[in-house]
Amino acid sequence: MNFLNRLQPLALLVMRLVLGAIMIAHGYHKVFGGFHHHMDMVGSLGIPRWLAYFSAGTEFFGGIGIVLGLFTRFFSLAFVIEMGVAIWKVHFRNGLMGNGGFEFPLAVAAIALALVCFDGGPWGATFGGRGGARKTKNG
Repeated sequence: MNFLNRLQPLALLVMRLVLGAIMIAHGYHKVFGGFHHHMDMVGSLGIPRWLAYFSAGTEFFGGIGIVLGLFTRFFSLAFVIEMGVAIWKVHFRNGLMGNGGFEFPLAVAAIALALVCFDGGPWGATFGGRGGARKTKNG
């Protein structure tokens, strides 16, 4: 099963692309057209309404960044925090699998946490100089 280790960069790429696509899709309507509704919803949760700017921006622009492999760990951490708040304030009361349950935001948070821990892989742009590659004992 050691041959599967060679697929790890591909797995990181797939996780990055899927997470980015999901977040872009969820952020698009908040940034382009539904922002006032989103701001009202954020305010109704007892969260300051101005945080809607961070939420919408994180989802849409962070999703683009993740797809491109830019600041993968930073945006992934932002997604983990955002999904944690979404679970806590919106979805938890509906249960794990109920209508509006927290299974989907939990899965998104898990993917984002994996990218926080492992970075975006070697097929992502980087500003750290390593391209997401891990240093080994021999190199």
